[in-house]
Amino acid sequence: MNKTSLLTIYILLLCLTAQAQDRFGKTLKETPGVVSYTFRNSFQKDVALTLDSVKRMGFTNIEFSNLFGRTAAEIKQLLDARGMKCTSFGTNYDDLLNKTTQVAENAKALGASFVRVAWIPHDNKVPFTAEMAKKAADDFNKVGKQLKEQYGLSFCYHNHGYEFVEYEKGTLFDYIVANTNPEYVNFEMDILWVVHPGKDPVALLKKYGRRIKLMHVKDLRKGIKGDFSGGTPVENDVALGTGQIDVAAVIKAAVKYSAIQYYYIEDESKNVNVQVPISLSYLKGL
Repeated sequence: MNKTSLLTIYILLLCLTAQAQDRFGKTLKETPGVVSYTFRNSFQKDVALTLDSVKRMGFTNIEFSNLFGRTAAEIKQLLDARGMKCTSFGTNYDDLLNKTTQVAENAKALGASFVRVAWIPHDNKVPFTAEMAKKAADDFNKVGKQLKEQYGLSFCYHNHGYEFVEYEKGTLFDYIVANTNPEYVNFEMDILWVVHPGKDPVALLKKYGRRIKLMHVKDLRKGIKGDFSGGTPVENDVALGTGQIDVAAVIKAAVKYSAIQYYYIEDESKNVNVQVPISLSYLKGL
């Protein structure tokens, strides 16, 4: 073997080593993001200091669903100064429909490529109905088209558990997927809100993987029996790998079957400063 061949092999090895060092873990290539709601209490007090803390934990990607008294441009400036980014902007259903331009402008100002909604208005003490699902599908198609064609933004609906009530030969979630245009409407899977109503995230990823573009990675306390309410006490959010969800199997299925672009850790508990680093370490070790 001549010196040129040896040099080529050496350079290739250096490149492979650099790629391995840049990779987050064996299963997830990139470091996941985090949902701003996880640190909502801190963000309400001081956005800049909270961003510093979040970055020290190892995050550079945040899904914002609240501007915490700042403008989108101000938050973008704070993110840029820290080498951080916002990839998804969450809003509520009413603002999506009635303040579409403002929502889109905020998302663009933040630098986000996705807009998402996580709740279809209804009383969580009563069942989610087919009429609600049909209206939501129509609304999502209309606004998703506007966001895509006018602003270059992708719309995702975030499941919340109540959509998995039975309907015809499937569920109302199946109905929403079947009756929305994949060009304009896709989904952010929250795995806790798939398991809580008794469904299997892996099966859902196999069935609808190409429609799922984002994921909230959460774990549900062992022993908790869910329902279709879309609600559970915040203390039932536990560190990844310590609850009843087989998170490893879900992530592996997501990598294999889905079109997910961004994974976000979300933790609604009061123990986020302890639990979130454990969750991040768990995902890195997969």
